Amino acid sequence: MEQSNVELITKLVIEALEKKTVKGYSVPIGVSARHVHLTQADVETLFGKGYELTKKKELMGGQFAANETVTIVGLKLRAIENVRVLGPVRKASQVEVSATDAVKLGIKAPIRESGNLKGSSPIAVVGPKGVVYLNEGCIIAKRHIHMSPADAQAAGVKDGDIVSVSVDNERGTIFNNVQIRVDDSFTLEMHIDTDEANAAKIGCGALAVIINDRGAV
Repeated sequence: MEQSNVELITKLVIEALEKKTVKGYSVPIGVSARHVHLTQADVETLFGKGYELTKKKELMGGQFAANETVTIVGLKLRAIENVRVLGPVRKASQVEVSATDAVKLGIKAPIRESGNLKGSSPIAVVGPKGVVYLNEGCIIAKRHIHMSPADAQAAGVKDGDIVSVSVDNERGTIFNNVQIRVDDSFTLEMHIDTDEANAAKIGCGALAVIINDRGAV
């Protein structure tokens, strides 16, 4: 075989290996309950001028569960109380619910990546000092896996990739359309909502295994 052909084949094999997800890469699961992210302006509307969120529990990536909770209100004044606020404050306020929550609220919340709010469902957020009405801002969070760059390299994936994962329990569940999110501040964890966890009988700390790479978004 000519040298040029050998080099070409070698190059193609290396590229294929670089694109291939490592089979059987295990990821712990975190179950994400309904919650709210707020701007500082909306924090002050809901809790009072100059108010700052107080920390209840540290989360990954510099985030935290706040002591503060709110009530979220959908169409026809259907409401869910005691919804946890997460900090720190953001550039845009956002409400994340499960599909069951959306039905209870009487809204049609789309499945979206966090922060992708254009055209999402309107919702009201009620605090002890005031009310914030979001013309768009309520979503069902797209299932995803948080990874550090080192984890992503070990798993053979990159930020934005879509993968499938398997959970080997009595339900034997496979989750498709799982988005990879990579950042230096992230701890390895897959996030699903309470509907998905309950249907598959999964609790926090269960393991998911990446079984294939379905390519970039």
